[in-house]
Amino acid sequence: MSGDGSLGVGRYLWPPHMATTTLDPDTAPAGVETARKLGLLPEEYDTIQGILGRTPNFTELSIYSAMWSEHCSYKNSIRLLKTLPRTGPKLLAEAGQENAGLVDIGDGWACAFKIESHNHPSAIEPYQGAATGVGGINRDIFTMGARPIAQLNSLRFGDITTEARSRWHMRGVVKGIGDYGNAFGVPVLGGEVYFDPCYTSNPLVNAMSVGIVRTDRVISATSHGAGNPVFIVGSATGKDGIHGASFASKDITDTSMDDLPAVQVGDPFMEKLLLEASLELAQTDAIIGMQDMGAAGITCSTSEMSAKGGAGMDIHLDRVPTRQPGMHAWEILLSESQERMLVVVKKGREAEVKAIFDKWDLNCVAIGTVTDGGMLRYYMHDRLVAEVPADSLVLGGGAPVYERAVKEPAYFAENQRFRAADVPEPDDLRAVAYDLLASPNIASKRWVYEQYDSMVRTNNMSTNAPSDAGLVLLRDTGKALAVTVDCNGRYVHADPRKGTMIAVCEAARNIACSGGDPCGVTNCLNFGNPYDPEVYWQFSEAIAGMGEACRALGTPVTGGNVSFYNQTVSADSTVPVFPTPTIGMVGVLNDATKRMGLGFRSKGELIYLLGRSTDDVACSEYLVRHHGIRRSPAPYFDLEEEGRLHTMLLMLIRSSVINAAHDVSDGGLWTTLVEMGLVNGLGFDIVTDSEVRPDAFLFGEGQGRVAVAVNEEQENAFLDMMRASRVPFILLGHVTKGKLVVDDEPFGLIEDARKVYESAIPKAMNEQ
Repeated sequence: MSGDGSLGVGRYLWPPHMATTTLDPDTAPAGVETARKLGLLPEEYDTIQGILGRTPNFTELSIYSAMWSEHCSYKNSIRLLKTLPRTGPKLLAEAGQENAGLVDIGDGWACAFKIESHNHPSAIEPYQGAATGVGGINRDIFTMGARPIAQLNSLRFGDITTEARSRWHMRGVVKGIGDYGNAFGVPVLGGEVYFDPCYTSNPLVNAMSVGIVRTDRVISATSHGAGNPVFIVGSATGKDGIHGASFASKDITDTSMDDLPAVQVGDPFMEKLLLEASLELAQTDAIIGMQDMGAAGITCSTSEMSAKGGAGMDIHLDRVPTRQPGMHAWEILLSESQERMLVVVKKGREAEVKAIFDKWDLNCVAIGTVTDGGMLRYYMHDRLVAEVPADSLVLGGGAPVYERAVKEPAYFAENQRFRAADVPEPDDLRAVAYDLLASPNIASKRWVYEQYDSMVRTNNMSTNAPSDAGLVLLRDTGKALAVTVDCNGRYVHADPRKGTMIAVCEAARNIACSGGDPCGVTNCLNFGNPYDPEVYWQFSEAIAGMGEACRALGTPVTGGNVSFYNQTVSADSTVPVFPTPTIGMVGVLNDATKRMGLGFRSKGELIYLLGRSTDDVACSEYLVRHHGIRRSPAPYFDLEEEGRLHTMLLMLIRSSVINAAHDVSDGGLWTTLVEMGLVNGLGFDIVTDSEVRPDAFLFGEGQGRVAVAVNEEQENAFLDMMRASRVPFILLGHVTKGKLVVDDEPFGLIEDARKVYESAIPKAMNEQ
């Protein structure tokens, strides 16, 4: 109960009058004021009354509060999400149909993949917030019968060089991801970390999981067949995570720590047992469907499975194994305790299913049955405590759908007035170059990824031979998967449509640089308050840009996650994060031997730059860090040029005429070349383009460019292929034993660059 005796999201809630009446707290009638305190709008309360044909009780209203929250219903985003390309020849499930996206990768195998956020929990309890984010996204994968084989993450924090709070967030989040993932036994293949003051109070923690499954062993999240038993399996249910979905659907404020009970607590060892039991179950034909219990817990899994199958359920909540005695019906329904699944079993196969979970020492308890008619009935000690139509609760059913107002922010027009010609060229390019390597946004993220196990299961092809995308071998097939996450929130803030197109194309570029064909996208859309017209303009523009880029590249959107309310609200200000639509992408290498790394291999290799270079320094780390200019448009970008570049890269790789490929992105060409050299301790001697200002050529972040390394004996074949293409290219120079030379000026040694590049984040974290 909150201090004034009223309801408060994320706390253990009671009807306000319960202290002075003998009414049952589960079934007490609930009015519009209770609805408001639970996060429902008055008009939504009226709709609920219309659906039920009566006044809802407290438990029923709590159910609608969770299921109609932004986190579960996507009520402010689904209209726009439906405009994204959601079909394709390799898709085995349309977006939103299953717990994760599913694409055909050939030879009877499918890839299941998804990315989701755990931002708000990580803001107030970084360790458990991040850990349970990892656990939840992996359950989405193995609930479908797929074995997770790779994890990735996309993280955003405040300025760790000045903010102790941001360092606390980063330490807790990274350790939470590492501890949970390492114990669970799935390698982290890649990720990204960015820093900006806008993320100080509201970090972003986006976790992606990738798994594989035989196409004939996919498990659906559905329910049907009256009389079929419904089981809850896995961990016992506790009071952690209650109203977590509602907590994720509101702003971060000075009082957000009061919502700590809304943060779940994870157990990776229990999850490992649940994984193995679920995959063993998937080898049988004993079940109808299975679903993870994530946001809104039992409420969500029972309603979504029932609505999808056109069925109902009778659920006896007192049969649910619990960790605390005396839990109320609404607490059991809304608990987000981790490592739990709902399984609908074929009648007569109960003993077979129970034997599997007994083998793995897991709870497996029948808590109800499937019914006809589409009604969900929840009982407590044989007393009906809630009765609601399943379809009325879910996205695409009765959940509300809104169209919000949009307003172009004034800053957008201001950004367009930026002119690179007004930016003075630096006197000392070498000093700027090394200062960029010291930026936490550019510097090595070794401090982060060394806390993750990248080698478990021994399928990771990128640990000792880094590539632009993470590569995981698919044993016995000769194939590999290429996986990546990408987004530059600064670009998206500058121009949401173009910035999101860049995020999609950079992901595809990373996969192409690694030798893979992109085949599908999952997204995690992190934005501020959708009721703010400027935020909703950012969101609508981002969706439009994503759709355009995905259609052009043939990478349909398989699903994902929307995370609104990523902003910090105080008495005198509202600070939203940069709009950050993180793109997770999967690609396929049909021949794993054709993988491509990013590192120079030997002295004397020729270095070429593919793509168009311009006098563009807009939105670059160089512009912000060196000149202090934060108002500029997104960098140079051309969608058609991107498509041609990706096609050409794959032709070069499959023809074995290049030795390395690395895209030009954050930090510009200088950073790209340094990263290529660091792999094997090699340097470079290059000449800049005389038609492009040197700082733009070296540090600008214009898109659609890739640096490649070519052996002299392959140069003619390379040139023949490039001249036949429509992709611009120039010779930069050659690989050296270790010297860094630009326009005949010495820029030190590769080991000098390494010291700066690898020490920046440990210094910022006060660990050096």
